[in-house]
Amino acid sequence: MKESQLSEIVNAGVVAVIRTDSAEELVSICRAMADGGIKGAEITMTSPGAIEAIREASRVLKGRAIIGAGSVLDPETARAAMLAGADFIVGPVVNLDVIRMCKRYGRIVIPGAFSPTEILQAWEAGADIVKVFPATRLGPSFIKDVLGPLPQVKLTPTGGVTLDNLGEFLKAGAAFVGVGTALINKRMVAEQNWAELTRVAEQYVEAARIARAG
Repeated sequence: MKESQLSEIVNAGVVAVIRTDSAEELVSICRAMADGGIKGAEITMTSPGAIEAIREASRVLKGRAIIGAGSVLDPETARAAMLAGADFIVGPVVNLDVIRMCKRYGRIVIPGAFSPTEILQAWEAGADIVKVFPATRLGPSFIKDVLGPLPQVKLTPTGGVTLDNLGEFLKAGAAFVGVGTALINKRMVAEQNWAELTRVAEQYVEAARIARAG
């Protein structure tokens, strides 16, 4: 289960990082992303009602989407999210207790790191993927530079990734990219224009495909 889910996320090339003020919106956004080919949806714990949204999205979209919890800072939050149905856990920093908790439950864990030292520490502790955050400050060349001496590590940049630059991150060796505000269009969400949001998701998946093919 875990390996197949990780493969689906990597194959799509993009994970949606979702922050909104409404649990109902979160589920609708996750559905729109899945319809557009983005299977991985990271619901951040900074969103109101995040745990309930994870539970509902996992129930409604079971088999269609891979629901994760983001901005997880401690093992207690990770456990609560996993019990609610989260398939993967993402953190902004390296917390070894969070990694251990996810390994115990057999879930994908993606801690955040900024330096090569933190990246290797997270990987050696059992991270499935290491999130490079914030990627805005580092750029695609950082991914390529780190993978030179650390080719065994799988990296995903998050922060500042857009439709215009995601291809460069993938070409540099990123396993996939995490995209937030550039993907989850606030106007479309406010208008509940889920079909248009799905089309945007399709554009990101196609851009990832083209980057990898080229």
